[in-house]
Amino acid sequence: MSDVAAVNQFVKRYKDLKTEIAKVIVGQEDVVNQILISIFSGGHSLLIGVPGLAKTLMVNTIAQALGLDFKRIQFTPDLMPSDILGSEILDEDRHFKFIKGPVFANIILADEINRTPPKTQAALLEAMQERAVTVAGHHYKLDLPYFVLATQNPIEQEGTYPLPEAQLDRFMFAVNLNYPSFNEEVEVVKATTTDQQSKINALFTAKEIVDFQHLIRRIPVADNVIEYAVTMVGKTRPDSKAATDLVKTYIDWGAGPRASQNLILAAKTHAAIHGKFSPDIENVQAVAHSILRHRIIKNYKAEAEGITEEQIIKDLF
Repeated sequence: MSDVAAVNQFVKRYKDLKTEIAKVIVGQEDVVNQILISIFSGGHSLLIGVPGLAKTLMVNTIAQALGLDFKRIQFTPDLMPSDILGSEILDEDRHFKFIKGPVFANIILADEINRTPPKTQAALLEAMQERAVTVAGHHYKLDLPYFVLATQNPIEQEGTYPLPEAQLDRFMFAVNLNYPSFNEEVEVVKATTTDQQSKINALFTAKEIVDFQHLIRRIPVADNVIEYAVTMVGKTRPDSKAATDLVKTYIDWGAGPRASQNLILAAKTHAAIHGKFSPDIENVQAVAHSILRHRIIKNYKAEAEGITEEQIIKDLF
């Protein structure tokens, strides 16, 4: 099949996927789109929202619709790296046997990742970056496709361990979840207070998802679009000549080269789901907020004056 035909097929399959997810998830279309874009781009996502916004249900539903193996890890202050990765035990023949931890699945939901100490947070790093883990000197490859979707609660920050910037950078997207609208909340209440259960059908196989990821990477990008993305990321760095006045005044640290790579990859996927065979500047702008918001570090002056990351990113356009 040619790449053009494959993109057309991808558009149809993506629409079917959205319809299947909508059986359970009411509204939140933008959030679902961003999670799916990160999955088909091969990236990880951080979901930020208050409790009760169906973050866990959303990830579970997406995993079911994609036909992928799903595991949920509840992060707590006493969670150890071996609880995630697995550990070696002595079997009845007195041989060491490796028992796999929950990290061995296609989609990992790292629930409330900021509630666990840095040592345990870091245990996910190798899995996220290398798609492999090392336990007791042995290297274990993870099955592809592999995604970490982490959730973070923006309230109740006592006793939490904020994710270090280096680890935040490993997430392609930081997605903000907001409260549903009045009509959406009415639909949610109607759907969840009866005895009816919606069955989610698996529409993809793991191999098909990996094939679509390769298709996304083969999509060509014009040089001016790549230069636009790199220029936009460069503007977030306060010591750069290109930095905007807002950045110079309110930002301590800007985004690194991984942001430029992610902008182009996500723009390719964003273009593909809309049936375009090459991304343009509009596609880069469509994904810029989610890719840059967790990569720019505001200073105390921005906090004091109530300047948001969204304002600063919009100014970059």
